[in-house]
Amino acid sequence: MKALSGLLLALCVGMAHAADMTVLRYVDQEPGGPPYATRILVTPDFMRMDSGEDAGDFTLLDRRKRVVINVMHDSRLAMVFASGTLPLKPAGWNARLAKGKAERGGRHFTLAVKGVACSEGIAARHAMDAARAMAEMKAILAATQYRVWKASPPDLQHDCDLANQVWNAGDTLSLGLPLEEREFTGRTRTFESETRLPVDPGLFRVPEGMAQINAPS
Repeated sequence: MKALSGLLLALCVGMAHAADMTVLRYVDQEPGGPPYATRILVTPDFMRMDSGEDAGDFTLLDRRKRVVINVMHDSRLAMVFASGTLPLKPAGWNARLAKGKAERGGRHFTLAVKGVACSEGIAARHAMDAARAMAEMKAILAATQYRVWKASPPDLQHDCDLANQVWNAGDTLSLGLPLEEREFTGRTRTFESETRLPVDPGLFRVPEGMAQINAPS
């Protein structure tokens, strides 16, 4: 009986743990702009990115359906992005991910193209499912990012955009959770905290009555 009781307790603990969500908090900053908060909520089925406000705008990744939904409350609109088809990598494409020494609880990395550091920072082998979810979102959006790059004026078409958002979008995330990151544009991201909280299903749903429009594929 004791053995059965122990097994039931272990199962209950496992079920409670499975019902948790990972809550990550970062401070992001664009070049010349003020720092701002980014909250990332991760479950086995979803990832939500927002500014930390439950009722604010957010971006939702449906990990099962493989779609990304950008929810905008003021316009009552939800833009749905699905995976698209990417052209082949350019001939001679040679983006390189270098791993450096261990520091600050993680390992330094640099993603470079033609000697230019496109993204560099520190990643930790921790909260790996959250890192995978971030990579999944980037993979879904890669075709859209490529179209944006292709439609940009030639002087704004930088190889690092292709490395960070298209061809090598998930490379740095394969190393683990980003603790620090700086892109070639000057944009930075700094990890603040990680917690686990009970899942609130309402945070992972598109609000009722909001029009959903498919983005060009």
